[in-house]
Amino acid sequence: MRISGAEIIIECLKEQGVDTVFGYPGGAILPLYDALREAPILHVLTVHEQGAAHAADGYARASGKVGVCIATSGPGATNLVTGLAAAFMDSVPLVAITGQVPMALIGRDAFQEVDITGITMPITKHNFVVKDIKRLAEILRYAFRIASSGRPGPVLVDIPRDIQTGKTDFYPAVPAQTLVWQPSANVEKQLDTAVQALNGAKRPLIVVGGGAVSAGVSSEVRELAEKCHVPVVSTLMGLGVFPGDHELFVGMTGMHGSKSANNAVYEADVIIAIGSRFSDRVTGDRQRYSSGKLLIHIDVDPAEIQKNVDAHIGLVGDTGSILRILIERAELQSAAEWRETIACWRNECRYEHQQEKLNAPWIMRCMSEQTAGGDYIFATDVGQHQMWAAQHLTIHQPRTWLTSGGLGAMGFGLPAAIGAQFGAPEKRVIHIAGDGGFKMTGAELYTAANHNLPLISVVINNQCLGMIRQLQHVFFDRRYTVCQLGQVDFTSFARAFNIEGIEVNTPEEFAAAFASALASPKASLIVANIDPDALVTPMTMPGNAVNDYIVI
Repeated sequence: MRISGAEIIIECLKEQGVDTVFGYPGGAILPLYDALREAPILHVLTVHEQGAAHAADGYARASGKVGVCIATSGPGATNLVTGLAAAFMDSVPLVAITGQVPMALIGRDAFQEVDITGITMPITKHNFVVKDIKRLAEILRYAFRIASSGRPGPVLVDIPRDIQTGKTDFYPAVPAQTLVWQPSANVEKQLDTAVQALNGAKRPLIVVGGGAVSAGVSSEVRELAEKCHVPVVSTLMGLGVFPGDHELFVGMTGMHGSKSANNAVYEADVIIAIGSRFSDRVTGDRQRYSSGKLLIHIDVDPAEIQKNVDAHIGLVGDTGSILRILIERAELQSAAEWRETIACWRNECRYEHQQEKLNAPWIMRCMSEQTAGGDYIFATDVGQHQMWAAQHLTIHQPRTWLTSGGLGAMGFGLPAAIGAQFGAPEKRVIHIAGDGGFKMTGAELYTAANHNLPLISVVINNQCLGMIRQLQHVFFDRRYTVCQLGQVDFTSFARAFNIEGIEVNTPEEFAAAFASALASPKASLIVANIDPDALVTPMTMPGNAVNDYIVI
């Protein structure tokens, strides 16, 4: 079958099971957009290309499939950069297709020409410039395979305009062979050592990270924890892998983690870390993090073993297979005294949710209570509200907690929530943002309204860049510099897109507004006004032990 390059792209997307793409048109990518007109693929027009990248990211996180975004050359392609970096840092499978100027004009400073593969090389798992139409299908198939295999990540495919308009023969893909992972002799030896360590542990602990979400090992983690009575803590990215209301769940660990979770990490004698890259926000002082304990690190990416912390046992390979072997070989442990110690820490550090005035921790608890038992996804932006949400929401399942962890990209929340709503239409997506981040990409409310999405957006409004203000409070002797934000009528802004908005100032008003939003099938915005002096606590001292807290 002889078809155009643009049609080959469509055929390859169909082969990969792509049903939704996010993008913004431009001259260099118009041949593809012309081919999209007749394709059985939904195209979601975002307000900005950054929104398209974050939406594809949110789609991937919520669905477990590869997200796809499309942009034109030059500024269209460069506007994807933040979204690609966010996906790269959080290991999200994404394929970005960008238009490029015709082959003959590359390198001649043509209109809207940018070396986007050069720009994105450090923030993609791989990228390509297609220079031969005969290789277009092969490259696109390879891009999806790279994005979704091993440690997932974003891949960019840059396609000159004349490659899209040219024609060549197209042949359907040959079904790929599924390979079954088998542990090598070295991994088998390491597994035996890990089992011995786990069976002999007095203070065992499981740490789940974002890689456990990607690997889809929630049931295996739960089975291992319950069989061996091992307490579980989660990084910011791992929330939902283990049920937040389970008796063995201790809480989130890290800079703003619970004191009981961080104490458990510090005092554990054996840690099984699953899919965590041990970022500085998780470990604090890396040497002190791993000293005095035996650390078993399970990861699909060999580059992560020994990268940030000293792992005594590194288990590289298919995470689910490794966990099933551990479940089979591990012996039942009691560790009753250890669990009692953790229970004491939890009681001593239990947060008392105050309802005297509207505050973010109470808001998160209220939303958890009102959504209990339902199918919901929480997607946050970045800042204080993100940490309050991580601390006080109860996340029960994987892929129902979406946040920009590694890059910490403000503006991520709303477009990611939109993508998640397309990726998991059977669930209701609740978007949580601060007023600063909402101002960055809030215009994507247009996209939500245009597609009649039932998003609920909750803006925690303290009229400041809250986390910046908190850092200036703690580390700069309260010298607040350019962190104050003026009052904005967000409800009128929402109504400009035909979305109902309401401003609340008391707990009673918020509870009623959120209940009303849940009962409505339409998109809505709730602006919750809180005290700008409110701080996220606890907070550990950067570079110190994981349980060394700042008094604020």
